[in-house]
Amino acid sequence: MYFNKHLLWVKVLSWRCALGCCCMHTNMAEPMELLCWGGDWDLPSVHSDSLIVLAYAKFSGAKLAVKSIDWTWRTITASVPQLHYEGSTVTEPAQILNFLRKQRFNADYELTAKQGADTMAYIALLEEKLRPALLHTFWVDAENYVNLTRPWFTSHSPFPLNFFVPGRQASLALSRILLTKAESPLLNITEVEGKIYSEAKECLNLLSHRLGNFHFFFGDTPTSLDAFVFGHIAPLIKAPLPSGQLQKHLNQLDNLCQFCNTILKNYFTDASAEKRMDCSLMATHDPVDANLQKLTQLVNKESNLIEKVLARFADSHLNLMSLEIAVTWLNVCGHCFFTMY
Repeated sequence: MYFNKHLLWVKVLSWRCALGCCCMHTNMAEPMELLCWGGDWDLPSVHSDSLIVLAYAKFSGAKLAVKSIDWTWRTITASVPQLHYEGSTVTEPAQILNFLRKQRFNADYELTAKQGADTMAYIALLEEKLRPALLHTFWVDAENYVNLTRPWFTSHSPFPLNFFVPGRQASLALSRILLTKAESPLLNITEVEGKIYSEAKECLNLLSHRLGNFHFFFGDTPTSLDAFVFGHIAPLIKAPLPSGQLQKHLNQLDNLCQFCNTILKNYFTDASAEKRMDCSLMATHDPVDANLQKLTQLVNKESNLIEKVLARFADSHLNLMSLEIAVTWLNVCGHCFFTMY
């Protein structure tokens, strides 16, 4: 009896030590940090690739410390989204998802081999058929770019980068579209436009047919395919696009719209509420931001000229010294502008 009591105490102490070590390891482990563009339009991020990673993290239970690159100099240097963990940096949604799986955050563990193959096929379809139309809608379509995309990214980038970032992103989007879709005899963006929107509508119809009446693409549990689809269609559904032929087509596919709203409701409701609360508090208690917004609107009137100047630097493979000279010159201009107003 005496021996059994001591044996029991030894087991209890060993359990406590093991629990203490686990807690210590958990507390000492660095949280994974995700850099991404900020949210708007009732979305956690306006950026498709960022939405993919954010959604997958929610599906797999990965805890991420999300940091917005809005109003930082990383708006020009960072590859977004960007995951930092224990000295490692991972970019691109597919690579970030693979990294999370290696950390045992796997939303696809219940998929069969066939479902895994279907996932890869549909993701490739999204990149080939829907991505070009998404880029064109937000970055190449003149009405959407002037009235929505450019003002948003301008207002979320620091001076003087607010003159350069939107134009640079638009140039990258146009280059990617022409590189992947401008095959002979379609040699310019006007000729390519009809082709990319036709393919995008076919892709959306196929996704709608595949989803059917299910909540998610493989039943009642979201997977990486759901994250990729959500990242592509959520901005199209939620953005207040002045010119939205693809948005109108998507709004006719009720199950895809319900799919998007279900993910937002089940996984991002708290984040959206916090975002709205933060915005309301900033509007109420920080008049400096309101004044800064008015000043930014005044500065934007001169953005075309400065964008052209910076575009010349970019086209000639702008090196670090040239960038520093350009930024210095723009800072002088900004100082003169602030002095005037």
